[in-house]
Amino acid sequence: MAFSYTVACLLALCSMARAQSRGDYSDVCVPTDGFGTYCPTTCGVADYLHKYKPEMDRDLDDLEEILQEISNMTKGAQDKVVYMRDSSTDAQKSAPRSDVYIQKSTNMLDDILRFERSIVAQEAQIYELQEILDANEKRMLQLKQLSLQLEQKCKLPCKDTVQIQPVTGKDCQDIANKGARTSGLYFVKPLQAKEQFLVYCDIDSTGSGWTVLQRRRDGTVDFKKNWIQYKEGFGYLSPDDTTEYWLGNEKMHLLSTQSQLPYVLRIEMVDWKGQKRTADYAMFKVGSEADQYRLTYAYHMGGDAGDAFDGYDFGDDPSDKFFTSHNGMQFSTYDRDNDKYDGNCALQDGSGWWMNRCHAAHLNGKYYQGGDYESRIDKSTTFDNGIIWVTWHSRWYSMKETTMKMIPINRMSAGGGQQVGVKQFGLGDI
Repeated sequence: MAFSYTVACLLALCSMARAQSRGDYSDVCVPTDGFGTYCPTTCGVADYLHKYKPEMDRDLDDLEEILQEISNMTKGAQDKVVYMRDSSTDAQKSAPRSDVYIQKSTNMLDDILRFERSIVAQEAQIYELQEILDANEKRMLQLKQLSLQLEQKCKLPCKDTVQIQPVTGKDCQDIANKGARTSGLYFVKPLQAKEQFLVYCDIDSTGSGWTVLQRRRDGTVDFKKNWIQYKEGFGYLSPDDTTEYWLGNEKMHLLSTQSQLPYVLRIEMVDWKGQKRTADYAMFKVGSEADQYRLTYAYHMGGDAGDAFDGYDFGDDPSDKFFTSHNGMQFSTYDRDNDKYDGNCALQDGSGWWMNRCHAAHLNGKYYQGGDYESRIDKSTTFDNGIIWVTWHSRWYSMKETTMKMIPINRMSAGGGQQVGVKQFGLGDI
């Protein structure tokens, strides 16, 4: 009875250990679980480990004591079985031949064998528990080693691994004017904005501060989004220039309309051969949501990519150039059709943009690896839905990287007009 009770206790203890539900057993770190408010910093993991390690150590010590007790009981039982079996054999050899005695001896041996089989079965269970205990001890050793490593990393107070620069301003040029000379993440607050928001500032050695509005570099972000997503922004902000994003139409509106001093929009593109081209537009503005975030500019300032925003004569119809011009166009998404086409250009092309009927430039189009995608589309359609700038490459060629960024026009005449390397960021989902 004592043996069965001890095994039952051991099984119950193992079951409770296995049934624990904490952050380290979850695929998703939940801030309200064992990791607490630290989730998911390494210092939080260390604190979590320190909190539960004593409890797990006590559980392991209890398991070891119970296992040792069971092992002692098992050894005593095995000795008794051997003694009883030997005694029975000796008694059979020395006693007079008696059918009754032989029958009783045989029954006793049968009982002993059943008892022995029961012990063997219990031993198998004990071996399984021993394996579980050994695995837990190895895991605990690994966790202790990890804890020591984390403790070394946590000698200093924990801090966010994403560095946000301390200087703030109404745009990136304002930040550069205050002495900032490092490209990275900054908070800006345009004059009409209710609160500040995060942007990537591309600041060059001359003190020109470009506010980055859009970034495509590898196709990791799907630009097929609805009106609200394009309004608020989507993608990923990162200080190391590795991700994609759309800053948001409302932020573009606040940035581009806050000052009497007009802004220049620069388009930077890289094709799949590594060639880089630019296009600059003076007096760039994005209207309010009431005006469907209408795009306007005064004139094409230059650049070696050509003026695709002015439209393009594809040779299909004399009106091609007029109906593919983007100046003055309202923004369209698949759920908000503001284009000049009988259908829905944004729905057809799978992204939001300043559509006409439909476009000669489309930087939010579908990302095609390798660039040339004509052979991949249905020949019965005329969907040109890649990342397009037709005055550089044909409508069937999708760019590898694109950037949209803005700067006050006076910086262009003050040395900011030279081409700046393609170096942008990504924006966190919002």
